Amino acid sequence: MNRTTAPRLRTLLLLLLAVTGALLAGASPASAHAALTGSDPAQGVVAGTAPSQVSLTFSEKVAMGDDSVRVLDPQGKPVQTGSPVGVSGTTYAVKLKSGLAKGTYTVTYQVVSADSHPVAGAFTFSVGAPSKTVVTGTAPAAGGGAVGVLYAFGRYVSYAGFIVLAGGAAFVLACWQRGAGVRAVQRLVVGGWIALTAATLWLLLLRGSYTTSGAFADVFDLDLLGQVLQTKTGAALVSRLLLLAAAALFVAVLFGTYTRREDVTEKRDLTFGLAVGGVVVAAGLATSWAMAEHASTGLQPGLAMPVDVVHLLAVAAWLGGLTALLTALYRAPAEHPVEAAAVRRFSRLAFGSVLALVATGVYQSWRQLGSWSAFTETRYGQLLLAKIALVAVLVGIAGLSRRWTGRLTDLGADAQRARTDRVPAATASGGGGADGKAGDPGDARRAAQLARQRAAVDAARQKRLRDADENRFGLRRSVLAEAGVALVLLAVTTALTQTEPGRTEQEAKAAASSPAGSGTSAASGALTLDMPFDTGGTDGKGVVRVDLDPARVGGNTMHVYVQRPNGRAFDVPEVKVSFTLEAQKIGPLPVNPDHITTGHWSASGVQLPVAGNWKIAVTVRTSDIDQATVSKNAQIG
Repeated sequence: MNRTTAPRLRTLLLLLLAVTGALLAGASPASAHAALTGSDPAQGVVAGTAPSQVSLTFSEKVAMGDDSVRVLDPQGKPVQTGSPVGVSGTTYAVKLKSGLAKGTYTVTYQVVSADSHPVAGAFTFSVGAPSKTVVTGTAPAAGGGAVGVLYAFGRYVSYAGFIVLAGGAAFVLACWQRGAGVRAVQRLVVGGWIALTAATLWLLLLRGSYTTSGAFADVFDLDLLGQVLQTKTGAALVSRLLLLAAAALFVAVLFGTYTRREDVTEKRDLTFGLAVGGVVVAAGLATSWAMAEHASTGLQPGLAMPVDVVHLLAVAAWLGGLTALLTALYRAPAEHPVEAAAVRRFSRLAFGSVLALVATGVYQSWRQLGSWSAFTETRYGQLLLAKIALVAVLVGIAGLSRRWTGRLTDLGADAQRARTDRVPAATASGGGGADGKAGDPGDARRAAQLARQRAAVDAARQKRLRDADENRFGLRRSVLAEAGVALVLLAVTTALTQTEPGRTEQEAKAAASSPAGSGTSAASGALTLDMPFDTGGTDGKGVVRVDLDPARVGGNTMHVYVQRPNGRAFDVPEVKVSFTLEAQKIGPLPVNPDHITTGHWSASGVQLPVAGNWKIAVTVRTSDIDQATVSKNAQIG
């Protein structure tokens, strides 16, 4: 990085950070990943009479199948009738059988959000009074298990294939046109095309099982495949396959016709045509991700999708070009080494890509997070912080590569001049045998063998000279380090695309902690307390919620819910509750609630003898030795 570029880059980065702060400070609520924001009956409520239906409200529209919503009685038998239907906006309902008995019912849901990700969960409500239930597996397996792991791996391979295909071709056309004839570079780009094509087909087959049963046996279910083809994600994957056919033609021309062109004008025209066609195909491939994932829904999708396309193209130009450069530095033949000028051209291309990544990344961060707190309080924010740190490391190593590039000597030109100088001598030595023996086949074979030996010696000499160049050796090491960091960065990026955005996660938590989300009612006098806990052990953080109804003197019904920081139900070995009225030295009055289902405990007939400001303490044990007690005061009576 030269002296004039560095200040400009620092100024630009400071400006972008300032813009990020302004955007995050003034962010308005929006969703980009479906989350349950309400239900009727609400979670944990005890209804006096059996409802005729169960309705669910999500943060955005979702895709539902016939079995997307199930309601199970205390014995685990389904009591819903028919398929769920849309009621209004983002609310969906399923009818229930008439004459439901008293007890605790479990509602499970499994839907696909508008950004293509499966969303599953469960909650309970009771009719008449809470009861034991045999339902233990409250969340369907969609999006998890072996199929979930294979689907995530397929996404990683598809991103890697796109980066190598698009970035490798861009490196050849924009930086090192002689590389079109280098076999190692050809294999790299073709390998990227094969990886992307295979991963796309694999994702298409896995998609049905990934969003429904989660069973590997359903991967080859043709009915499921037919349903997938009718979805937005299925259309995006099919579009990607069609574009890959065009990409195959592009690669064939690049490494075939293009390498055979000798005329300067024809080659220049073909270079321009390939560049235009390549940009169109690469942008189309990038759009196949943007049209079906986070960018396609939520806040400003009309702007978010083209920004996402630019972001993906910048990643491909930088990391894919870096991979091609690394291949050229290590695998290019001695007679066709990568020139210093080509490395400098790539350095400029990578610098422009980094600027594009920073600009588009700032917008994406604001759109997906919405607040500074989401960086540390949500999994998406934590992954994004890791990605930012990796990009910073990558930029630092790239700075070292630019320094080595500035010192790089071009051995290719020197070797070519040396070969040219040896041509007259070889011609003179060969002319001495023209006294009637020029047509001797034996002499021709010996001359050809001698030429091959000279070529081998020359190639070995040139390789020794190239490897002895300290600057070239330093460049190879720094580029290799960049590629290693890039592999980790790609894994984090893939995880980000499958993670619920911070905006939506915080909205879901807010909805769950609100009276509507917690199933309490001001009219009934019910009380809800949320208390974060940390037992200090592995997997020891979460939130415990206590619902007390009617929160008055006499008998009360208590429900206790334990959740992980991401809002999912959390089963722990033991939960104990006690009530203490310190002002009158009453208590602690212990209560040991019964375990109802995953993350849910209940107790009825909780007697509070007098009104006052009671301390409600909850002890949560997450292992044999790790436990914590948290408490809050609440007015009873």
